[in-house]
Amino acid sequence: MSKVSQPTDMCIILTYRCPMRCKMCNVWEYPTKKSEEITPEEIELLPKVKFINLTGGEPFVREDLDKIVAVCFTKSPRVVISTSGWHEDKVIALAKKFPAIGIRISIEGLSCKNDELRGRVGGFDKGLRTLLTLKEMGLKDIGFGCTVSNNNSADMLSLYRLSLSLGMEFATAALHNSYYFHKQDNVITNKEEVCSNFEQLINMQLRENHPKSWFRAFFNMGLINYIEGNKRMLPCEAGLVNFFVEPNGDVYPCNGLEEKYWMEKMGNIRETTDFQKIWNSEQARKVRERVRKCPKNCWMVGTASPVMKKYIRGPLIWSVKNKMRSLQGKPAILDKCYYKVGQDPQQGNLREAT
Repeated sequence: MSKVSQPTDMCIILTYRCPMRCKMCNVWEYPTKKSEEITPEEIELLPKVKFINLTGGEPFVREDLDKIVAVCFTKSPRVVISTSGWHEDKVIALAKKFPAIGIRISIEGLSCKNDELRGRVGGFDKGLRTLLTLKEMGLKDIGFGCTVSNNNSADMLSLYRLSLSLGMEFATAALHNSYYFHKQDNVITNKEEVCSNFEQLINMQLRENHPKSWFRAFFNMGLINYIEGNKRMLPCEAGLVNFFVEPNGDVYPCNGLEEKYWMEKMGNIRETTDFQKIWNSEQARKVRERVRKCPKNCWMVGTASPVMKKYIRGPLIWSVKNKMRSLQGKPAILDKCYYKVGQDPQQGNLREAT
């Protein structure tokens, strides 16, 4: 903690304006003012990293998104936008301008289920049509993102099969509560059914040939662990290997914070001309200490992926071992190990905290 490393990942929340009306996210009820949102010039203050995620709200409501993306590509070789796909023409136009861009379209199920959960009729059609067009254009870094809730885990499996047939990426998430979602009542009640479907997904991913899919299987085991309320398998190093920037310039370690546990920012990029002053500040140190003892057992890709890479030994051994089982026609062993790599024992232990 005395020697702070540089972050590898950052997520920029460009806006809280959103055309969708998702049941698992109330961000659309708290839209930001266009005039107060972070600008491309302010994004230039941010450091160089390995990966940038641009999200919202809906990023494609930003009229200056192309300028933002141009700046981001000077900061990172990989930039991915998370979107509903509602603004089809805008997505396609941006992809023509930046063919290296990554696009993840949030689709929560097949047609009826997706539109029910996302609150807009035609959302599935728009999302899928956009992905198909992007594929025809030759974009490589494209795919689905599915947030699993009480009654769409079966559709998750269908979406996975669809992504395989189309040769696209498939990312998963589960319900979370946080300031970011403006939700405190997100809970999966049919845990046995949902976890069973995740287990099926894990075994299907292990049958794939690409090692990336085996690590996604490990990540999905982490989602089962989270849904069951167990202690987080790997440490959370939010604010150390990654950070989030709010539309107003506030810098937070992650987007999973809740005031009922704790919520504290590291600084604001509008209050400095040098991001390193935020990153190496006494306030940032205090926030990292809070993270080390944070009781939440969140398992979201923004904070799980960086530590899976950093502490790769555990995920690697699990992935290879279970790939070998898959080749033998055996199911994965979902041991959900707690990997001790020096983290505080209080971290990620929500049961003990409550």
